[in-house]
Amino acid sequence: MCGRFALSCEPEALRQTFGYEERPNFPPRYNIAPTQPIAIVTGGRDTMGEFRRHFQLVRWGFLPGFVKDTQNFPLLINARAETAAEKASFRNALRRRRCLIPADAYYEWLRFKIDGKTARRAFLFRRADGEPMGLAGLWEPYLSPDGSEIDTACILTTEANGATVAIHERMPVIIERKNFARWLDCDAVDVREAATLMKPIDEDALTFFEIGPAINKATAMGPDVQAPLQRPMV
Repeated sequence: MCGRFALSCEPEALRQTFGYEERPNFPPRYNIAPTQPIAIVTGGRDTMGEFRRHFQLVRWGFLPGFVKDTQNFPLLINARAETAAEKASFRNALRRRRCLIPADAYYEWLRFKIDGKTARRAFLFRRADGEPMGLAGLWEPYLSPDGSEIDTACILTTEANGATVAIHERMPVIIERKNFARWLDCDAVDVREAATLMKPIDEDALTFFEIGPAINKATAMGPDVQAPLQRPMV
């Protein structure tokens, strides 16, 4: 599961990495939580047949078009890459509405037992080369029964690689920059080919370290939530 992430790099640097046309300006966010607005990058062809990438804001929490009662529908922040093509909730989006979710870090929790109780320790994960990550996502425009419309998205996850599995058994699907176009071009790249990109990233691609418990609070917004824990808990 991927339940928190950060996006704090400069807007223009992010634009250069992902190649979208818009020039949005946005503040750094160090503790992005479900239901909050998140940035996504989409792709599509214009009237001249040229493939272009676009930036937009959506709600983190996927709503399939068939949902009628949003109050009792589960919050879909993640979709398992292994089964997304089989699930009615995600099948169409995987075929027609793949996206990238820019991030420069994500967080995961190691859960363990101590004195018979479950405890957890937070870890920060980022690319070892310092580049932003393109998390594989799916997006869906949702039209509610009252006529209001909202764009929603979720993050695809896969099994952890050999380096990160000690912390958590799952990790987000991270698309390499060289494969951004393949992932986003839903017209030219079908689900079977896109599925080859939904795999754990190489073991040496990420670095991670333990951070303090401040990240547990969705109201904690500052860069201090990323500070390495000076004396890791035992």
